[in-house]
Amino acid sequence: MNTLIPSKGEIVRQWHVLDAQDMVLGRLASKAALMLMGKHKPTYTPFLDTGDHVIVINASKVRLTGRKDDQKIYRHHTGYPGGLVEIGARKVRATRPIRMVEDAISGMLPKNKLGKQMYRKLQVYAGDKHPHQAQKPVAMEL
Repeated sequence: MNTLIPSKGEIVRQWHVLDAQDMVLGRLASKAALMLMGKHKPTYTPFLDTGDHVIVINASKVRLTGRKDDQKIYRHHTGYPGGLVEIGARKVRATRPIRMVEDAISGMLPKNKLGKQMYRKLQVYAGDKHPHQAQKPVAMEL
């Protein structure tokens, strides 16, 4: 008996909508990463991108547990000497709420070319509207 390995033409990709309103950030991110990797499908293969497209709406209304609003820090480096930038979660939510969700999801994807390919299938929107109605996305319940 041989193991079935799907070819590029056999991979069927669907579109899913995840509503982030009042959802815990980590639980939302793990569900989205699972869908992007394709682990929910019987045709999952670790070395192929068999995942689906994921649309996350209401990213500005995602919930953090405990005191993470005050204590969690988002860091990035500008590339210049002494260029480490640290911003608190409360300010990130006020200025760029999409970054919060994108960072959480990308941190749960593989750290290689395949992970970057999976990340490209993610769309995050701060509000409840998205321009992907033509793809007929299916609403996902968490």
